[in-house]
Amino acid sequence: MKVCKFGGSSVADAEQVTKIVNIVLSDPERRIVVVSAPGKRNKTDTKVTDLLIACAECALAGTDYESVLQAIIARYAEIQKDLNLPGEIIAEIERDLRSRVDGDKTDRGIFLDSMKAAGEDNSAKLVAEAFLARGVQAVYLNPRDAGLLMTSDFGNAQLLDESYANLATSLKREELIIFPGFFGYTKEGKVATFPRGGSDITGSILAAAIKADVYENFTDVDSVYPVDPRLVPSVKRGISVMTYREMRELSYAGFGVFNDEAVFPAVKAGIPINVRNTNHPDAPGTMIVQSRRVIPGGVVGIASSDGFCNLFVDKYMMNREVGFGRRLLQILEEEGVAYEHMPSGIDNVSVVMREKYFDPVREARVLKHIKSALNPDALVVERGYSLIMLVGEGLIYTVGMMAKAAKALADAGVNIEMINQGSSEISIMFGVRNEFRAKAVLALYHAFFTE
Repeated sequence: MKVCKFGGSSVADAEQVTKIVNIVLSDPERRIVVVSAPGKRNKTDTKVTDLLIACAECALAGTDYESVLQAIIARYAEIQKDLNLPGEIIAEIERDLRSRVDGDKTDRGIFLDSMKAAGEDNSAKLVAEAFLARGVQAVYLNPRDAGLLMTSDFGNAQLLDESYANLATSLKREELIIFPGFFGYTKEGKVATFPRGGSDITGSILAAAIKADVYENFTDVDSVYPVDPRLVPSVKRGISVMTYREMRELSYAGFGVFNDEAVFPAVKAGIPINVRNTNHPDAPGTMIVQSRRVIPGGVVGIASSDGFCNLFVDKYMMNREVGFGRRLLQILEEEGVAYEHMPSGIDNVSVVMREKYFDPVREARVLKHIKSALNPDALVVERGYSLIMLVGEGLIYTVGMMAKAAKALADAGVNIEMINQGSSEISIMFGVRNEFRAKAVLALYHAFFTE
């Protein structure tokens, strides 16, 4: 059995929804379909999720939201009309949207999650109707009825483990199941969403719950590319096969094809992931597997992401002060700040964090606490960093990979601000200033893929 997830571009209009129906019907093993909210129809278009957020913000502010709400309804109505589906489905969608926007606004997080989830929820209802119109026994299945339970971290919720048993039971149906991605329900019955892009996570969870043979993730590219084509337009060849570990490292550092959290459920269950293109369904795509044949020195991909900052702490004889690192991280924990990397020396340590979680107000509190609790000799926060990840299982087996990368960056005139290599040795992280990100990625690509 296969679980298929279709992203926003795959449900953007009637033509794309028709492709979904044809793809699913071409393989009888495809029995569970997870869908996102309708995405952009063209470059200047707006995603339905963004419209829902705008509508929610108007409602929270007490301003008129009717025009935005009508724009959302119109997106679904366009698909319904072009597919010649019953008009009752749009009336149902409008009732659902109005019920949400008129709902309790006491808790901003709960209200926003309810509004955001409407995109996927109503998309699934519409796609189910498209299958029914083709004479297919298909059913829309709501996550609450399926038992997909979440924590109460609205906007960044996590799955409760008991959901797997619930889903394993509820997904045993004769009909083709159309399941909305991105959200579930708390035990109190409130809608809670995964982080943005969470439909990938939903698909992976369902695949793990039913122990699927493969999890097919349909998007708008033929395969996962070894580098961002926006930074290196000359890249043409995709990656045919890669490991879970490689995908996790790359998606964490900016690979937008696949949500990094979505890898975990499939990894835990040992289920292969196949990234494919809705617009070119015959292309084999990229297979993500437990292990693969590795060529020494081989690099599978280069990923990059900006928006990082560095908290630099220096104190003489830091290495002799038992518990220094623990106390430093405890201060960050108390402020709810997660760290990404932590390179250290004898008398200093750097804590790399995402800037969006370390705003100036929080920074001021953290610095004050560190000064009083740890008495450092120097304490500096530097913003505007990009992280670049060089990833490949083949890094483990080859001498000189770090030297080759460092030389490529030096030849390109890129100063390396920090370096970190994980204990798995399948990735090397370089920290550079934001303005050197594109140049650094291009230099590494030429060094490892074109020479």
